[in-house]
Amino acid sequence: MSAREWIGKDFYRELGVSSDASADEIKKAYRKLARENHPDANPGDTKAEQKFKAVSEAYGVLSDPTKRKEYDEARRLFGSGGAGGFGFPGAGGSGNFDMSDLFGQTAGASGGFGGLGDILGGLFGRRGSAGAGASRPQRGADVETDVRIDFAEAVKGATLPLRLSSPATCGTCHGNGAKPGTQPRTCPVCGGSGLVNRSQGAFAFSEPCRDCRGRGKIIDDPCPECGGEGISTRTRTLTVRVPPGVDDNQRIRLAGQGEPGRGGATAGDLYVRVHVSPHPVFGRKGNDLTITVPVSFTEVALGATITVPTLDGKVSLRVPPGTSSGRVLRARGKGIARRDGSQGDLLVTLQVAVPSTLDGDQRKALEALAQASTHYDPRPEITRMLGGSER
Repeated sequence: MSAREWIGKDFYRELGVSSDASADEIKKAYRKLARENHPDANPGDTKAEQKFKAVSEAYGVLSDPTKRKEYDEARRLFGSGGAGGFGFPGAGGSGNFDMSDLFGQTAGASGGFGGLGDILGGLFGRRGSAGAGASRPQRGADVETDVRIDFAEAVKGATLPLRLSSPATCGTCHGNGAKPGTQPRTCPVCGGSGLVNRSQGAFAFSEPCRDCRGRGKIIDDPCPECGGEGISTRTRTLTVRVPPGVDDNQRIRLAGQGEPGRGGATAGDLYVRVHVSPHPVFGRKGNDLTITVPVSFTEVALGATITVPTLDGKVSLRVPPGTSSGRVLRARGKGIARRDGSQGDLLVTLQVAVPSTLDGDQRKALEALAQASTHYDPRPEITRMLGGSER
């Protein structure tokens, strides 16, 4: 993509965010649009596919702090065509400086500003040499996707198949962009560097080679699948290992499984964001599992042994006599076991259950208990506030 095209694109508008949006806002907007326009969710819908590619491209720039800074600076300087204000020879201060002489035709495979030459090289901390120019290898962009697992899989770990539709190395040309049976040839104009030297008045600078579009190679017969780009959107299936004890909204990194790099550079990484479905009985607090168990009044008053479920079976716990409702008992080692060797517990909260109806014998027994408990005051503080007039 040419530098002119990169600057001309409004990546913020593609994602529907403002230019001062935070990284979290950009990520949230991208994930929403990517889900809505994903090819798997819109089979045969070319508009959705184009939108998916557009938001992926926008996120690839705006999610990278360095690329975003360069993009913002370049748009501020050149986005409105205001180069004439810099007084370049021939500009006359009127803004009619030929921007194509500065940017050339394209920025080559890097997709960034490495091919703008010496003039912008100092601005962005790069040099306008062939070694860092348009043909400079560029690491592939990182990709993020989401998976949902159940509570037990999050606790114990799981191996999941993950189906992705994303940019990947073209399977037909294996990334070189040429039709099978042919090979790209070295550009005779730039000698394979991707850059040529040009003069503009008093200035001399490097710019992307127009013949090879800054790639250093010329493809006479492009690959029919990728159109010579070496990258195509394809569906692939990966195996993701979810470690035991993964937290909700945690990301798992799969190195080298993102978008392929250009110019022989390494591929980006794939980040899998895990969403854990809640369990109908168990909860979680760090490495500990939690559960609330109903008990009867007699069990907490007289003491009892109760059986409590765990994710692996069951465990027996002793309820001491006189236990209050809301007390937490601990079953050690029955929580979450992580790969680092840490082991959580099962925290059991006792909750006294009150029957909604009583038969005759139950009512008589409770009335007898109430009569025998006339000297027991369960609310001493409130009684003192009332002056001892009520219990």
